[in-house]
Amino acid sequence: MFEFTIIVPVYNEEENLDRVEKELLAYTKIASKKTSILFVNDGSKDNSQSLIEAICNRNDAFHYINFKENRGLSAAIKAGFDHVEAPLTGYIDSDLQTVPEDFNLLLQHIGEYDLVTGVRANRKDKFVKNMSSKIANGIRRAFTHDGMDDTGCPLKVIKTDFAKRIPMFKGLHRFLPAMILLQNGKILQVPIKHFPRIAGTAKFGLWNRLLGPLMDCFAYLWMKKKYINYEIKSKG
Repeated sequence: MFEFTIIVPVYNEEENLDRVEKELLAYTKIASKKTSILFVNDGSKDNSQSLIEAICNRNDAFHYINFKENRGLSAAIKAGFDHVEAPLTGYIDSDLQTVPEDFNLLLQHIGEYDLVTGVRANRKDKFVKNMSSKIANGIRRAFTHDGMDDTGCPLKVIKTDFAKRIPMFKGLHRFLPAMILLQNGKILQVPIKHFPRIAGTAKFGLWNRLLGPLMDCFAYLWMKKKYINYEIKSKG
């Protein structure tokens, strides 16, 4: 029985998947929890699905979901949450600008916390990407008051029961810590390593990183007002 499942959203990442397999397989051998991998192919138009199937055929701990068409990162993460059976859920981008071994840093704290997210120390992105991300994170903090410095960091660990209760909408992958707070959960950020993208192309431009998140903040505020939260005291 796996204790920890890592969701890996994939969209046109055929150039990265060989390295993804090697690094994730190596991580399963040093992971502090028994770990499985769940690829979510978000309607890739390249050879990603064939590569994913080959990876899963030769690795028992690797599995996949293949979307009929491209639905976006939030949908891919939501599908991962829906299908994970392990008590802990992780998330990492297939560009591997963060590394799986840093999951062990996050897992050290997940007992006390319900979501532990990485903070990309010494980011290796280009100036425009860094600045737009900093501005977007500042906007999100002002709206959500979640205290997180890097909500877009693609390395997170979440208790699965909390993850399954997140009412996902497009863009909500940027608000995962805030959505845990709405459930009265506890969140923590931990510094992790960050590396330049080696292969493939970034899927988000200036609009996605800056103007899109601003619009999503208003959707979050609406959801916060309407959010239903309850705890069961007893059942008979």
